[in-house]
Amino acid sequence: MIRRRIATAAAIAVVGAVTALTVLAAPGQAVAAPEPQPPASVTVPGEMAPPPPGESLEAVRLKLEELYRKAASATDAYNLAEERTGKQAAEVVRLAQRMAAGQARLADLKERAGAAARAQYRGGGLPPEAQLALTDDPRLFLDGLGRIQQGHKATKDLIAELTRTQADLTSYSESASAEWGKLETNRLKRDKARKEIETRIAEARELEDRLEQEELARLLELERQAQDRAQSRWLDSGILKEISGRASEQGRKAIDFATDQIGKPYVWGAEGPGSYDCSGLTSQAWAAAGRTIPRTSQEQWRLLPRVPLGEMRPGDLIIYHDDASHVGMYVGNGSIIHAPRPGRHVTLAGAGSMRILGVVRPDR
Repeated sequence: MIRRRIATAAAIAVVGAVTALTVLAAPGQAVAAPEPQPPASVTVPGEMAPPPPGESLEAVRLKLEELYRKAASATDAYNLAEERTGKQAAEVVRLAQRMAAGQARLADLKERAGAAARAQYRGGGLPPEAQLALTDDPRLFLDGLGRIQQGHKATKDLIAELTRTQADLTSYSESASAEWGKLETNRLKRDKARKEIETRIAEARELEDRLEQEELARLLELERQAQDRAQSRWLDSGILKEISGRASEQGRKAIDFATDQIGKPYVWGAEGPGSYDCSGLTSQAWAAAGRTIPRTSQEQWRLLPRVPLGEMRPGDLIIYHDDASHVGMYVGNGSIIHAPRPGRHVTLAGAGSMRILGVVRPDR
């Protein structure tokens, strides 16, 4: 049964654990083992049952953690390719519109050039200068001279605009071809990343489906204990004594948004409003605060201003793992709000419950 109510960050600070409050997806189907079952063992109340035969639950936990991290990294690649694909598709459309407008302009200019040529033909085929030289009327001569000068300028401007429009069309065409090539490249990257995500998640779920319900509960407990240990080590370093920054006005708005999403499911590639992945949550939280930031955790790490861990303040984003494949929003008291992984929900967790790569500040 999915637990949808999450304890508050203040409560976590009081108990000092500031643990990752995650919930497991619905338990998988138990599979009967073909080998004879081992003799039943006695479990002392309050202790964990013995591990199943074969692979230990701790080994299963580590394998699941690795699979979901690979899925998270592929999700970042997918999100980046999807974002670039959308921008490039829009650019191709924009260039096509400019090409259409340029072609219409070119047709109009050619029509004007043709009209000028037809007018000269109707004048007997003589250029205006020759016609002017044949007149004996000084007033007609001066008037014609002015028209010839205007005509020369108009002709020069017409030729210049024709040349410029043709050059623009060539440039638009070349740019559209280049953007189309990038679009196709990123579509391939996106599709490859999608397959990687689906493969890793399927492997993880297959592994979980082989466990009995009791084993799933023990696995969840092992995860909690591992996160508790990591959080305790982080807190024991005295880091909270260094962190004393207060959230900016925009930071408070971002935190309010993220807090309102607690309990919503993780779905890779999702940006709300009903579900999120990790960077979908942080990017939308800051968008709600009036600040546009990169869509993926890796781009957030690459492009946003970095701050020392000791100078962190609520609203900042903590980037996790060596490949920057996860992100959470620091909300104070040693806690983050984040969307953990498939099968889990947006929740409060200990900021030190995962390996921290660094901190970035969207509103610096």
